[in-house]
Amino acid sequence: MPRATAIRVPAKVVEALPSAVFKVELENGHRIVAHVSGKMRMHYIRILPGDTVTVEISPYDLSKGRIVYRGPARQPGQRRNTR
Repeated sequence: MPRATAIRVPAKVVEALPSAVFKVELENGHRIVAHVSGKMRMHYIRILPGDTVTVEISPYDLSKGRIVYRGPARQPGQRRNTR
């Protein structure tokens, strides 16, 4: 499947599951299961519950996705746990 056909939507990480899989909530309220993309895994980009991410969803299976970008996650004044 070419990447151009994937649907990119912003989402918020709700829960971390085993094996670098996350439950994310889309803007419309639907919850899907998403895994971390290879480039993010290669560069050790950490994803925690509460982070805002961009998810690519296949038009063939709208219940699964791939996290391709982690955006600004926290409210002002809230700190990220570094260790």
